[in-house]
Amino acid sequence: MVCAAIVTAGGVGLRMGHDIPKQYLELAGIPILARTLDVFETHNEIEFIVLTTPKGHVDYCQSDIVERHGFRKVRNVTQGGATRQGSVLNGLRLVQDSDFVLIHDGVRPLVEASVISMCIQSAKSHGAAIAASPINDTVKRGAKFITETLSRENLWLAHTPQTFRTSLILHAHQKAIADNFQGTDDASLIERLGLKVAIVQDSHYNIKITTPQDLVVAERFLTVKQP
Repeated sequence: MVCAAIVTAGGVGLRMGHDIPKQYLELAGIPILARTLDVFETHNEIEFIVLTTPKGHVDYCQSDIVERHGFRKVRNVTQGGATRQGSVLNGLRLVQDSDFVLIHDGVRPLVEASVISMCIQSAKSHGAAIAASPINDTVKRGAKFITETLSRENLWLAHTPQTFRTSLILHAHQKAIADNFQGTDDASLIERLGLKVAIVQDSHYNIKITTPQDLVVAERFLTVKQP
């Protein structure tokens, strides 16, 4: 079974307050995107990687991220679409020779290899699986005032990687285009087909770096995780 990974790095990171996209900012001296790619590069079940980039950034990512850091598994660097969903579809068209594909945010550099392995195994059994963490805080609904308190039982925060049989997720994306449907994540495209998506409990280290505060937390997590 051939497993591919699509790493999406098409955002511009306006919330970070920097002149460069957040995925190129350094986390302990190494670009966030390079750290993310390295987890998949060194995973023995990943055959190859496709990287999606912002418009006009293909050459930069090829030279300053892929080649500079010696990533041999990155088979394609391709421009993303107008939306994340469009970027993923661009990537999926380049992994059609794989059996399974993991779709992962380029700004989640602290994903653990064991979670990747569990996602692959679960997708092999069920066709679709996502990494997610249970909600531990009390959940309330409201705008200016609380209207209700929700039970947090069986509520999860969806993370990546989200892992699928390649033919299945490609069909789901093509169906979404035909229906003019925009999902909040890739799993939602599978769900709308009436199919089940398995849950793999993720580590709380696997945060998405979108704000300056996230970067500080990630640096602390990285210190804790390193021996």
